[in-house]
Amino acid sequence: MHNKLKFLVVIDDTDECRVALKWAASRAISIGGLLTILHVIDNADFQHWLGVEAIMRDEAYANAEGLMSSILDDVGSAAELMPEIIVKQGDKREQILELIKNDPAISILVLGSAVDGSGPGPLVASLASQSAETFPIPVTLVPGNLTDARIADLS
Repeated sequence: MHNKLKFLVVIDDTDECRVALKWAASRAISIGGLLTILHVIDNADFQHWLGVEAIMRDEAYANAEGLMSSILDDVGSAAELMPEIIVKQGDKREQILELIKNDPAISILVLGSAVDGSGPGPLVASLASQSAETFPIPVTLVPGNLTDARIADLS
């Protein structure tokens, strides 16, 4: 029995992650695959506010849910797939690796690259430095300037 490929897309509030999600959704639809969307809330965002940490954490989760909802509205093809939506807290790289380790169905990590020429970004650089033993799946880097027409051509 052949398992469906599951694409993991890491979401933040950048335009390039929306393009990456559009590509992953288009690709998943074309091959009958699945889609998981991950947003990681950085601990550093609220650790130094001791008295209000719980309130800030609740706000961060609410903001993450709003972001995910907004992105799914924007990327209608992703919503069609009824993606698995995951919000984690901690170090982004560690959370991605843990999710991949714990979900063997995840086959491809999809990341967006910046359109401003500033390089691949810290997450891509961090993941690229991983050895094959600790990073067991392919990574697809989607240029943040791909048009919808080009995405359709490629998937």
